[in-house]
Amino acid sequence: MEIAPAARQFFVRQLRIPLFAARSLSFASGSSSSSSTPARRRYPPPPPHEFSNPCEFLGSWKPVENPREAETRLDRLRKDYAKQVSQLRKEYAHEMSILSAEKQRKKEAKREAIRLANEERKVAKSTAAVALAAQRKAFQEEFRQTLLKEKAEKLECWRKKEQLLEQKKVEKKELLRRQSSLWISEEKLESSISDAIIATTPL
Repeated sequence: MEIAPAARQFFVRQLRIPLFAARSLSFASGSSSSSSTPARRRYPPPPPHEFSNPCEFLGSWKPVENPREAETRLDRLRKDYAKQVSQLRKEYAHEMSILSAEKQRKKEAKREAIRLANEERKVAKSTAAVALAAQRKAFQEEFRQTLLKEKAEKLECWRKKEQLLEQKKVEKKELLRRQSSLWISEEKLESSISDAIIATTPL
């Protein structure tokens, strides 16, 4: 069954309306959520600026008909302006000298702090070096005492061994001396053999 063109357009419109409504709702929800969250400042707000008072010379001139009076008033205005400019320059020079002195004081304080830190570091380094030298000296002394003790023990052991060897030699000599007293000389050996043969004991 073929659908008529008018009906087809009606169905397409009916399908497009919910899709467009869903998109509009999602966009509205996203915009409302984004607008509801306040923007965060990355840096704190600057302090309020204090504006200086307007210059009294602005709008103070009033035209006059007499040229001499106008020239006199203009000259007076110029002198007053020069005085105020001079006063402002003096105040500015004074403030700059104060700022320069403060800056110099901070620089001197920083230099002094660096010097004190360097001195403390040097003192700590020298103290550590002295402590390390004392520790090294104590270790060397202990090592020397250990070597002397081992040397004395070895010497004592060697002396005991030498004494033992000497004692064994003396004992061996004494044993040989005792055994040699029982020996028969060669001159008496033949006579002793003949006497032993002749003087046999009969059974």
